[in-house]
Amino acid sequence: MEMINGKLLKDMLASGANNLSNKFTEIDALNVFPVPDGDTGTNMSLTFNAGVKDALACTSDDVCDIAKVLSKGLLMGARGNSGVITSQIFRGLYQGVDGMKEINGFQLANALVMGSRVAYKAVMRPVEGTILTVVREAADYTYAYATSTQDVTCLQVMEKMLEEAKESLERTPDL
Repeated sequence: MEMINGKLLKDMLASGANNLSNKFTEIDALNVFPVPDGDTGTNMSLTFNAGVKDALACTSDDVCDIAKVLSKGLLMGARGNSGVITSQIFRGLYQGVDGMKEINGFQLANALVMGSRVAYKAVMRPVEGTILTVVREAADYTYAYATSTQDVTCLQVMEKMLEEAKESLERTPDL
């Protein structure tokens, strides 16, 4: 997967929403900060499904248009702190792809960093060891990889993002 176009983005969003719906209880069990309220996965799933529903209904084939509709749908459907943070990650991602019909690996890596930065700015007192940390570390690692790899593909970016996100998640209890 060298590029992401509108159709592929919609397919990825639908798959992600399905996966999150299937795994929300595992995410609920991960949540320990600031209190183990046990609803982080539920709130993220409800939020993401609301945004994806709108994105899938978007008639445009441009990545930027779909990302814009997704961002708005996530914000309007946001549940709890985790839902709001999720919406802000995708708001930044939209800002990173604004004006683009399709995106390459480097543009994706840049958009992921934008998502991280917007989410941090949206939280009054960001705390390390949370979803913000995982997104930031994974996005920064991925961006560094993308800038040092000639003709980086979207698949390579996604693989590196997932790899570092898993490692970052393992480090969060120490923060």
